[in-house]
This record gives sequence, C-alpha cells and structure tokens, in this order.
Amino acid sequence: MANRDIRIILAGPRGKMGASARNLIANTAHFSLVACLDHKPATETHFSEGEVPVYTDAAHCFSEVEADVLIDLTTPRAAKNHLETALDHHLRPVVGTTGFTDDEIEQLREKAETKSLGAMIVPNFAIGAVLMMKFSQMAARFFDDVEIIERHHDRKLDAPSGTALKTANLISGVRAEKKQGHPDESETLEGARGGQVEGIPIHSVRLPGLVAHQEVVFGGSGQTLMIRHDSIDRGSFMPGVKLAVETVMTTKTLVYGLEQIIE
Repeated sequence: MANRDIRIILAGPRGKMGASARNLIANTAHFSLVACLDHKPATETHFSEGEVPVYTDAAHCFSEVEADVLIDLTTPRAAKNHLETALDHHLRPVVGTTGFTDDEIEQLREKAETKSLGAMIVPNFAIGAVLMMKFSQMAARFFDDVEIIERHHDRKLDAPSGTALKTANLISGVRAEKKQGHPDESETLEGARGGQVEGIPIHSVRLPGLVAHQEVVFGGSGQTLMIRHDSIDRGSFMPGVKLAVETVMTTKTLVYGLEQIIE
C-alpha cells in the first residue's frame, strides 16, 4: 500500500487531534490531504487556506472531492452522519470518536459489506492502549474481580470512555458476570461504585492536564494486578491512525477497534 498514494479528507482538523493528524499526513509520503470538513467555513480557518479546500457540508465535500479515506476526529453525533455519508459516496471512513451502539455498529457493518468497502471505528488509536486491552482480556481468565479507572481531559464529552467500554466488553467475553464486593454493599452516595458493565465497575475522572489514561485493576486472593496505559501526548495516537488508514484500504467490512487487526 506504500506504493499507492492515499487521498484523505480530514474531518475535525482544528482540534488537537486534528492538528496531529494533519502533521501525520504531511509527513507520510503516501498520504495526501485533499480536503477538510469543518463546522466553520474556510474564511474562518487559519490552517489550510490556500492549501486544501474546506467544506462545512459532508455530502457536498464527498461529491466534489476525489478521495479514498475519510479520517473523522469530530464528535459522536457528527461522526455517525459522516460515516454513513462517506459510505454512500464510496469513501472509506476511519472514525476516531466513540458513542456508537452495538446495533449501530452492526447496521454500519452491513452497509460497508454491501458496498464492499472498508470502514473502521477506533475507540483508541494508541497501540499501547490496544495492548492494555488485550492483556486485560488475558488476565481476566485468571482473575474474577476487576475494576476499570479511566482518566481523561475535561473537554471530553462522553463518559465512560470508549476504551473503558471496549475493555469491559473484551473482559466480559471471557469472564462470567458476577456481583463484586460485599453481598450487602450499598452506596451512601449514588454512583460511588461507578457504572456497571456485566458486573465490572467503571470509574471516570475528568480533569484539566490529563490526556488519556486507563488502569485496569484485578484482585485475587492475596494479590492484585494492575495494567495501566498513559497517553501523555496526542502524538501517541498517530501510529494507530496510520495503521487504520492503511488497513481500511484493503478490507471490505467495518472493523471496530485496533485490537482486531493487531495480532
């Protein structure tokens, strides 16, 4: 695939992730940025004027610009619309936002397969975070009790994070649901024990100064095991973005999560 120039439309180019993605595209020989999709018109942007066109309407953009891949780094609501619209215009979407339900993912997968197009929804582009999820799934075969603590910057819109939900789902696949803690446990403050996924508590922290961090804590007789990943800079996500873009060019279905393509 390195011998083929991949033409990319970037949605959400002005955010911190968008800036990192623009840098990735500029410094990858076989990537080229052909357009941006933003909620502000080109006259209000400062990054791409005179370089690539900036559109505010997805259908208009995808109809006018010849491209191979859409990288979407927007919000859950916008990303859902962009993903479907991209498939309608024979464009392969790589979506880096969360908030899709299982039913929505299945419907989008069917649509991608009908059109023989690759698509990816990636809760976390950091390779280390993907390995954390895989290691947690492995550990869950030997530890019945586990809790997840995820920490993100205070501008994040959804809680818990897609990575935490994905981790809990992977663990649930190898672990029977159980009620953890004391059988008569009660919350004197609602939510103190976190949200529950198949009996797994998830705790969300939102603070300025954080980027993306997650700790999976297992407990057993006389021992604990902690598996932790920290993204301290958004550059940590770019190798995963590059891998997703290259992979989506060769698949003909929707893939949910980088763990599906990392052996």
